[in-house]
Amino acid sequence: MKAYTINTTAWEEEDFVLFTDLTDVQITEVIEPIVLNERESGKEYTNDDLIDALIDAYPRNKIYAYQNNIKLIEI
Repeated sequence: MKAYTINTTAWEEEDFVLFTDLTDVQITEVIEPIVLNERESGKEYTNDDLIDALIDAYPRNKIYAYQNNIKLIEI
């Protein structure tokens, strides 16, 4: 499994961390159309919407998401 920081806005507090066995390509293929749709049409989404879309697209994969200022260790 890998850890990804998902950043879709200019606001760092809206980032979330995703632990998953999905690839970066799989994640991007699901999340990018949702983000682009909001930018073009104004239809808003939440991080939960993005996470739910990943789970719907890949129900057999492991997908764990953490929000709200998770503390990461930087070395």
